Amino acid sequence: MRPMRGFNRGGGGFGGGFPGLDSMAAKLAVALVAFSALFLATQRGQGVLLLLNPRDVLSLRVWQPFTYAFVATDPLGIVFGGIIIWSIGGFLESTWGSRRLLMASVGITVLAGFITVLLSLVIPMASLYAGGTVMTTVLWVAYGLVIGRGQTNFWGIPLTGNWFAAIGAGFTLLRLLTAPAWQVLAPELISLVLVFAYVRGASPKRLMLQLQHWRLQRQLRDRSKHLRVVDRDRPPDRDQFLN
Repeated sequence: MRPMRGFNRGGGGFGGGFPGLDSMAAKLAVALVAFSALFLATQRGQGVLLLLNPRDVLSLRVWQPFTYAFVATDPLGIVFGGIIIWSIGGFLESTWGSRRLLMASVGITVLAGFITVLLSLVIPMASLYAGGTVMTTVLWVAYGLVIGRGQTNFWGIPLTGNWFAAIGAGFTLLRLLTAPAWQVLAPELISLVLVFAYVRGASPKRLMLQLQHWRLQRQLRDRSKHLRVVDRDRPPDRDQFLN
């Protein structure tokens, strides 16, 4: 059984503590606070360009799936989002490394944004999305899935990592019940699927390896169709060697 890693445990806080300011997790948290503050200061003007608007992206404002990932639209979301990213992200960084943390947090959030844009081509979607909650949900669920059957705790309540991940997904589902339409939470819902697949090993590299393995197996089967088993008791046909 893995050691307890937890929330509000001996001052450990989210994820069991906070890494240094030079860590990738801290940089992501600072980016969330900075972009969110910029949005709040300019939301009546150009600040909306930081959010994800599927129509804008289709009009070549392609930076929005990246910038929306670091925007929380209210002070409470900024504070708790920064804490979760810094602490839980720090745990994942110590487990995965900086590069994989970046791929999981920013990569999944950005990919969920692009998928939302593609869905807008066939389904009416909401006009504006802030992705700060998407990134925090991704890290929350990833943290729980990484711990798996190991023990953590939620506000002093011991539970397994899988249940911790389920709580994170449950927050999104509860918001879905009160939302006017599921499209309002499209990036978050998409990110839940993506983070589960990512933690379980469905990385692009692995998918490419599986595709190459499938192609090799298919080529071998095609070649085997042209082979013929020769009976060892069959007398040799000498004429087959004559020109």
